[in-house]
Order: sequence, then C-alpha cells, then structure tokens
Amino acid sequence: MTATATATLPHATGLHTSAEAPGHGEGGPASTLVIVAYGFWIFLISDIVMFSAFFAAHAVLQTAVDGGPTGRELFDLPRVAIETACLLLSSFTCGLSALAAETRRLAWTQAGLLVTGLLGAAFLYLEFHEFATMIAADAGPQRSAFLSSFFALVGCHGAHVSVGLLWLATMMAQLFVKGFRADIRRRLLCFNMFWHMLDIVWVAIFTLVYLVGVAR
Repeated sequence: MTATATATLPHATGLHTSAEAPGHGEGGPASTLVIVAYGFWIFLISDIVMFSAFFAAHAVLQTAVDGGPTGRELFDLPRVAIETACLLLSSFTCGLSALAAETRRLAWTQAGLLVTGLLGAAFLYLEFHEFATMIAADAGPQRSAFLSSFFALVGCHGAHVSVGLLWLATMMAQLFVKGFRADIRRRLLCFNMFWHMLDIVWVAIFTLVYLVGVAR
C-alpha cells in the first residue's frame, strides 16, 4: 500500500482520529460524552434503587402511627402543591438552560440556571417550613414509625435537592470563568439528568406519600 493510500485510509473507511473517538475498529470507541452519560445513568439508577427502598418502607409503615397524628391530620396539600409547582417549573427552566447551552448562549444558560436555583431554593424553604411545623406540633420523626419513614424519605429527597443547588452554583461559576468547554458541557448534561431525576422522584412522593396519606 502506498503512503498516499495509507494517509487517506481513515477518511475512506470512516475511521476517526480525533480525541472523541481514539483507538481502532469501525468508528473507534464511543465518545467521551456518551461514556460519561452512560456512567452517570448507572449512578442515577443506583440512587433510584435507594429511593425505592425508602418508598417500600414508607408503604409498609404508613399506618403505623402508634396513636399519633396521621397524614390526613398533618399534610397541608395546598402548600405541597406549591412545592410541586416550584420543582416542576425548575425542571422546565433547567431544560431551557440546556437548550441555550447547546447553542452556546451564555447569558441565557446562566439565566435558566439562576431561575432553576431560585425555584429549587423556594422548594427547600417550603419543605423546611413543613418539617419545622410538624416538629413544633410534636410530630417529629421519633413520634411514630410512620413519621420516621416520612422524614427519612422526604428528607433524603430534600438533601438531594440541596446538593443539586450546590452543584448548580458551581456550574454557574465554572461557566462564567471557563465558558463552554467540552468538560463543562458534560457536567451540565449530568446536572440536567440529576435534576430531572429529582423531579420524577418528587412526583412519586407527592402521589404515594401525600395524596395517599390524605386519602387514608
């Protein structure tokens, strides 16, 4: 084979020599973005398995009130509905920021992330107020098995939202300093996946914990 033919072989066979597809074989291995996204999906699945265990425990203990207050007596559905609206709207604005990042519009990306953070903070404030009100009414996690499972499940989700807000603030700072570098875009993708997962879990909490709890 001549040197000219060898030099043009990667283009003729569709092989890529860029950093995103190094190695040998048809097309080379998957891009870094695909590998990172796949690995993060595995993490999210493990997180969902953990939440599933909390859901199962709460389903078993939902009637174990030991003479204490029930969900019907404690849950304030209008406030929980506002919490839900805040988190669902934050998922929408998070998606808008991802679309802006795809077109490299820094101002719109930052604006979407900022609104997402504010809505997430509002959600956490309402949740903290709910917990404080319940504890002040002697309905803390030590009062009954039902309340222990409630605080564990909802509190675990709130802790995830808190971590998500810290991550969001870090991403905004990195975007401001470093711009749309490849590694920053990968982290933005992972953050979006994480935030949308929290919304899905909250919809399950709203349905299986609050609505079912009030209906009992």
